[in-house]
Amino acid sequence: MIRLRPEQRETYLRLHATVWPSVEKTLREANFRNYTIFLHDDLLFGYYEYVGDDYEADLRLIAADPQTQEWWKLTDPCQESIAEPGSGDWWAPMREIWHLADEA
Repeated sequence: MIRLRPEQRETYLRLHATVWPSVEKTLREANFRNYTIFLHDDLLFGYYEYVGDDYEADLRLIAADPQTQEWWKLTDPCQESIAEPGSGDWWAPMREIWHLADEA
């Protein structure tokens, strides 16, 4: 979860209406699936499923991608981190408190 800066709302929404195909390709190559960002008031909630076996390596793959770095230069100013100071996180992780599992 992260805060959307109100003055950057339209910019952020416009960018995400047409996410760059190269950014989406990198996310897929890094084993991210069903990635969704939800908006409620000024809070963004991200959900994705990770299907790889080395999460940290795949995060490094994303961070090393030049097109993703350019994308972040546009999107990061639209966001205000609410992560725990000193955690190293940009988006604040959310703690799962309940999950409806498939029937056994």
